[in-house]
Amino acid sequence: MRCCHLCKLPGRVLGARAARLSLGVILTLLLVAGALTTFLPNNKDDKVLELRREVRAQGRPVREAFTLIMQTHNRTDLLLRLLNHYQALPRLHRAIVVWNNVGEKAPEDVWDSLGPHPVPVVFKPQTTNRMRNRLQAFPELETEAVLMVDDDMLISAQDLAFAFSVWQQFPDQIVGFVPRKHVSTSSGIYSYGGFELQTPGLGDGDQYSMVLIGASFFSSKYLDLFQRQPAAVRALIDETQNCDDIAVNFLVAKHTGKASGVFVKPVNMGSLEKETTGGHSGMWHRAEHFLQRSYCLNKLAAIYGGMPLTYSNIMISQFGFPYANHKSKV
Repeated sequence: MRCCHLCKLPGRVLGARAARLSLGVILTLLLVAGALTTFLPNNKDDKVLELRREVRAQGRPVREAFTLIMQTHNRTDLLLRLLNHYQALPRLHRAIVVWNNVGEKAPEDVWDSLGPHPVPVVFKPQTTNRMRNRLQAFPELETEAVLMVDDDMLISAQDLAFAFSVWQQFPDQIVGFVPRKHVSTSSGIYSYGGFELQTPGLGDGDQYSMVLIGASFFSSKYLDLFQRQPAAVRALIDETQNCDDIAVNFLVAKHTGKASGVFVKPVNMGSLEKETTGGHSGMWHRAEHFLQRSYCLNKLAAIYGGMPLTYSNIMISQFGFPYANHKSKV
């Protein structure tokens, strides 16, 4: 029995030593792991927060983020739904809501009660319901890129992320999802339409000369430049309550001397207009809409002393190949 007892003793000693050794190894590993974590990215490096800090610190626009501008009138239900959708955009710095319901309180309290929200939203009540209210150089606009979206337009985050990357390659042009064009008769009268519109005798149905700003990215500098346009331009937009997007295309084309826009083919984009409870339909439903647009083309050409719009057939797809159905209605 003694022999057995004595035989077990060294094993206990060795076990204790092994335990101390194992504990030492574990402590060493924990210390090394703690040191290594200092080299790992932390939550403070979140890209969106970093971009916001950069904008505030530098006091100048940056190209790595963008600001959403959405003008709304009598569509509060759609507005709240779309704001919630666009909150998920990773490079969105701020949302500016141009509130055109004159005399009616903006739904700030309702929006705040649905929070917290990752992206700040600023409501800008207007004193007059004007189409061109969305083209102001808002002091809250701190990014170079503007994402302008109509208050019934639902665009996927994937489409917008891709379009923003395209805008970064073409920062002096309008990059968007809705192309339009103008054509001229032999007498010099301009007409407005889509891909299906063709210049008599040319058959150029695969070209466009405008990209509508209601679903697009463009540089915030054009909001400053718009304020300096002839007073007749603003008067025309107020007269028709239309055509502010055509005027911006004129401005960009004249400023750059090239095509005003770049068309990005959307994958998942649609209108929520029929889902609103406000009963307010879009302007394009008006019988005179396309006549007004053609009227604006001719008036703007007269104001600018010529037609600055030029044609383009660039159509960019995020899948890397041209679409066969590019003439489909968008």
